[in-house]
Amino acid sequence: MSKSIVILTGAGISAESGLGTFRDEGGLWAQHRIEDVATPEGFARNPKLVHDFYNARRVQSTAAEPNAGHFALVKLEADHPGEVLIVTQNVDGLHEKAGSKNVLHMHGTLHGALCHACAHRWPAPTTMSPEAPCPSCGKPVTRPDIVWFGEMPYDMERISNALAQADVFVSIGTSGEVYPAANFVTEADMFGAHTVELNLEPSSGVSRFAETHFGPATQVVPQWVAEELARAK
Repeated sequence: MSKSIVILTGAGISAESGLGTFRDEGGLWAQHRIEDVATPEGFARNPKLVHDFYNARRVQSTAAEPNAGHFALVKLEADHPGEVLIVTQNVDGLHEKAGSKNVLHMHGTLHGALCHACAHRWPAPTTMSPEAPCPSCGKPVTRPDIVWFGEMPYDMERISNALAQADVFVSIGTSGEVYPAANFVTEADMFGAHTVELNLEPSSGVSRFAETHFGPATQVVPQWVAEELARAK
């Protein structure tokens, strides 16, 4: 029976594409408090600030290109005999830009818009504003289709089912500090999956992984993929 692989990706896989993480100094995140731009309360207080922040991130992510880490996962999906599912915390769209097809965006996407009134979703324009009407109901209460702190991530039932059936669980470029994703390794391990961490440096949950490799994503991800495909032959 072919192995099922579930891969969790975080900001670390996109860092070498020029997209910063929460912890990078000098990036977009360093200019704002998370409470102001990544919570429902922050959006309620100042929707223009939040829209301006995500407009800037949308422009940045549109200009970014996938790196060798993203492309290695495309190769894994194409050449691995079993199912490969990418569950990403990233909202940048680089997995699809590289060519990955089986991707779940648990935190939403910069390239989507959401109506707070009727829950209609549509492709986000480059620039969003508080005054823009929903194309479905017409109300000016549109927001980025992003899961903010304090909100329930998307596709949790599908993710839980995939973790329960996974033979291998791989965490790439995550801090291990944001739940529920930080607990995926425990879930996968409980169901018998082999667990792997690929990261620039050990995460806060490194002790929960059976196998670890540290270094830039453009190096450790292609190397692990090559080894995994060799084992699958």
